Amino acid sequence: MNIFIYSRKSVYTGKGESVENQVEMCKEYISDKLPNAKQAEISIYEDEGFSAKNTNRPQFQQMLKDLKRIRPQYVICYRLDRISRNVSDFSSLIEELNHQNISFICIREEFDTSKPMGKAMMYIASVFAQLERETIAERVRDNMLLLARTGRWLGGTTPLGYTSEKLQEVVLDGKLKTACKLKENPGELSIVSSIYEKFLELCSVSGVSKYLIREGIGTRNGNMFSLPGIKEILQNPVYCIADEEAWDFFRKHHADICFERPDCSNRYGLLSYNKRDYRKKSAPRQEMDQWIVAMGKHKGVVSGKKWVTVQEILKSNIPTGKKPSIMHNSYSLLSGTIYCSQCNSRMFAKQRRSKERISDERSQKSYDYICNSKLRAGTDLCNCFNLNGRQADNMVFESLLPYMNENKNIFLLLDKLKREIQKQIEKDPCKVIEDKIKKNTGEINNLIRTLSHDNLGEAFISRVNEKISELEGEITSLLEEQSRLKNKAGSYEESSLKINQASHDLISVRRIYRIMTLEEKRTLIKLMVQKIVWDGKKLHVYIDQ
Repeated sequence: MNIFIYSRKSVYTGKGESVENQVEMCKEYISDKLPNAKQAEISIYEDEGFSAKNTNRPQFQQMLKDLKRIRPQYVICYRLDRISRNVSDFSSLIEELNHQNISFICIREEFDTSKPMGKAMMYIASVFAQLERETIAERVRDNMLLLARTGRWLGGTTPLGYTSEKLQEVVLDGKLKTACKLKENPGELSIVSSIYEKFLELCSVSGVSKYLIREGIGTRNGNMFSLPGIKEILQNPVYCIADEEAWDFFRKHHADICFERPDCSNRYGLLSYNKRDYRKKSAPRQEMDQWIVAMGKHKGVVSGKKWVTVQEILKSNIPTGKKPSIMHNSYSLLSGTIYCSQCNSRMFAKQRRSKERISDERSQKSYDYICNSKLRAGTDLCNCFNLNGRQADNMVFESLLPYMNENKNIFLLLDKLKREIQKQIEKDPCKVIEDKIKKNTGEINNLIRTLSHDNLGEAFISRVNEKISELEGEITSLLEEQSRLKNKAGSYEESSLKINQASHDLISVRRIYRIMTLEEKRTLIKLMVQKIVWDGKKLHVYIDQ
């Protein structure tokens, strides 16, 4: 007999219901209540530091895998919410256990799904567990609103221009509370002011970046400001003065504002809470209607009018899809593929205003490849010469043609792949499946004919119907497997055709060069070239051997 024990605790502490205590109580239950299981093999799964909001926990997921492999008689936990506070997640687990005839026991609530009443009570309890979770979330948000009204800094990395300062003040019910507020750092705040003023002048984040590099202005750690870092400063309400223009802006965007319009001040800055969704990977920025905005106890540096203007400019600069990005334009072949040898950054295509004559009949805009450092800050970061784009594209592609004609290894590889795929095509597992389907169908027909006889007992009819259902289930699974195998065979045949086409294209690539699309040329170069480096005088192409 096999028994699984699962334990979980959100935060590691040495108190209360630790995972170790939960496991010991489950073992005691097995010893007292399941005397026939004293010699059972017990597997223990412990998740320390994981909440019950979902089932994305390493040991829980491992237990689910082992359930299918080992199929224990029981899964035991100390309390229901150790599994999940989500009704959907909990129901899915119970359905899976029922499907495999595994009993679930919760020792604190004394539920046992091997009994009908225990199963019903389990579902009812799971509903209350989810209600508790939603109530906790609501309570957290209420507390956040309450703290927001006090204008306190709740911790974390302080924004540029401020440090965190502890203070004591009466907050609620006459109780003395320790809180933090932001304290101004004049030197850093002058940098913030420069960033806002320069952005309003240039309307460009990259323009601000070039200005900062040119002036030798760096971050708190002495590093160069990144473009996302500059944008984060421009979007942060902490620098915005809590005036009427700011109040109107956040009211328009349906944010929770913790002060009234008559309370607006030209002295204090804003604090914002709940800006990011930390339940999701990378904690994306939430819509403004989810924000909580309060008046802080720190000095604001940008008027509401200026801050709102900055937000409108940033919004208007968001790509709409009509403008091609630098790396994926419609005219250059090597943009983002070439590296500058002086600063090791990538080189991107940038069009000139002038046009370049292609033939007597037509001309096209000319372009150069410029390294990313130079694009960001001009020659202050890198003074490597620009590279003529069209000449570089033609030279690189022409340099690859002899290699494709002379190197036979690629054709040998294609031929080997083709032989392997042909072996897979020749195998026909679908025939075995067809025979099984015919056999099951024949058995079903025989059973149906049996049911047509008179004077059959109810127990016999019930067993026959169960067998028919079982056979029909097998047929459904076989048909799905047959469909999957047919699709796989089709993909093998498609791959074989593609390999034939690839071989043909490589042989005739020089002939079809003029009719190849830009994307096709880019793909071919990625397959053959390891790296391209420009040293200011020569272009070095490293072939992927």
